[in-house]
Amino acid sequence: MLGEYRISGRGAAEIRASVERAVIAGDLEPGQPLPPMRELADQLGVNPNTVAAAYRSLRERGVIETAGRRGSRVRPKPVITAREAIRVDVPEGVRNVSDGNPDTALLPSLVEAFTAAAAFADKEPVLYGDDSLEPGLVRRARADFDADGVPDGPVTVTSGSLDAIERVLAVHLKQGDAVAVEDPGWGSMLDLVPALGLRTVPVGVDDEGPLPDDVERALAAGVRAIVVTDRAQNPTGAAVGSGRAKALRAILGAHPEVLLIEDDHGHGIVDLPLHPLAGATRQWAFVRSVAKAYGPDLRLAVLTGDAGTVDRVRGRQRLGPGWVSRITQRAVAGLWEAGAVDAVAVADSYGGRRDALVAALAERGVVAHGRSGMNVWVPVPDETGAVARLLHAGWAVAPGARFRMEAAPGVRITVSRLGVGEIGEVADAVAAAVGSGPRRRYA
Repeated sequence: MLGEYRISGRGAAEIRASVERAVIAGDLEPGQPLPPMRELADQLGVNPNTVAAAYRSLRERGVIETAGRRGSRVRPKPVITAREAIRVDVPEGVRNVSDGNPDTALLPSLVEAFTAAAAFADKEPVLYGDDSLEPGLVRRARADFDADGVPDGPVTVTSGSLDAIERVLAVHLKQGDAVAVEDPGWGSMLDLVPALGLRTVPVGVDDEGPLPDDVERALAAGVRAIVVTDRAQNPTGAAVGSGRAKALRAILGAHPEVLLIEDDHGHGIVDLPLHPLAGATRQWAFVRSVAKAYGPDLRLAVLTGDAGTVDRVRGRQRLGPGWVSRITQRAVAGLWEAGAVDAVAVADSYGGRRDALVAALAERGVVAHGRSGMNVWVPVPDETGAVARLLHAGWAVAPGARFRMEAAPGVRITVSRLGVGEIGEVADAVAAAVGSGPRRRYA
């Protein structure tokens, strides 16, 4: 059945890794069947439940699929590394609107802020045992949380949003626990959850955020945590409105033991008000990154939450990297105090391009979503064909497979660096790409 390749391992993680290595190396090919679970358990001398756990993890990671009595087999297009690997190679001369990056023209200069932070560090260097947090950064972050209605709680600093979310999940959950995640949603989140040995439970999304009925079903099914993007959801641009927030808070309030994690992805780049859910459950965390507004390479996010969660995150952080550079923290605090980013102007810039593209697509009979942020999500009947035809037309878009589990096919277009004169061109290309071809799925 497997030719020359023999799956190895004694634990579920080892068996899963053995299959993934084989798929990456080409020793296991797309569509190739895997041994029945009991048969493989006998070969390896392990309990069938161990193999079942490995196969379940492989399914969740997008490596294999199970077709009832036909058993399990390698997916036709297996996701064997991070979803970021599901991308389009952009040839020379093709416009790249797939990468999700901010407009560099809207990012602030970092020279003065880092020069001042480094000069301060020369005079008072941070040493082992010193406080890991920059007081000015914490004060400003807490004041901003207060202004936006985020409940009171201690503040800490992490190396970006994903780092914060990983640490919060790790200190609360154990392997096998279920986490409700948005679908379509952030590809890195869809990678992170199974990488931690957790199970993903997809929750549908519309322009107002997670669908209440889906959230209620997930909570009733026993998920231990839920991750919600408040604004500028990636890839759909969804933003939680006041009515949706009220509905979700009521649902979460009936499950106070569930861990709630909120990612305010649009902080600093959107002008829609924040409607936080934090406080609806006993254990919660709320994170904001500086990546989109100040530059991805700063690798800094501020995190608040209930006292127990933040304390446990800081404790685990001390056992790893220790702290986020105080020089970087001072520089970010300086950028905030100086008003280095005009959030209204940035929101207007992204919003103008985003709204223009959504409107241009609507004029051509194409439905698109983009309530906030820098991305537009376009549902398509034939994802593979749409990506290929757009590439042929000179536009590289992001395949929706990077962002979805059970959600319908789509493509993501990043508008941050689109010129006004290009809006009609890309809308024409999308309309042409969506308007023909048989139904297929990019998976």
